[in-house]
Amino acid sequence: MNIPLSEDRSRPHLSVVGAVRSNGGFRQLAPPGGASDGVLPASMRATYVRLLTWAFTFFNSVRILAYMPTIWTLAHSGDSSQHSLWTWGTWFCANVTMSLWLIERNGSRLDGAAMVNIGNALMCLAVIGLIVIARV
Repeated sequence: MNIPLSEDRSRPHLSVVGAVRSNGGFRQLAPPGGASDGVLPASMRATYVRLLTWAFTFFNSVRILAYMPTIWTLAHSGDSSQHSLWTWGTWFCANVTMSLWLIERNGSRLDGAAMVNIGNALMCLAVIGLIVIARV
């Protein structure tokens, strides 16, 4: 959903996610006032971004461990009736594409966030493998 900046349809439109669509592509809008986002002072924003990065890394790393009970149960019981290949496949694809997106956003370099998503994708793949083995 886009909100027109003007009635002239040849001009860029503001997206509800804060990017400007121009010539078929997107570019991030610069925060008002330079380094600050217009709501927090720059020093507070830097602290917020550091804490957010830490929280993302922590919770998504812990999420890798959260797959273990499912993997353990599937491996030992062989009962996959409560597990959907569609759901696990979707989660696998979401993690893979998020990893690739993060790598591209980081100048084709692998960073910690991409690694965490790769780890989550691998855990989803392990669950998918166990489901397939149980159903064969």
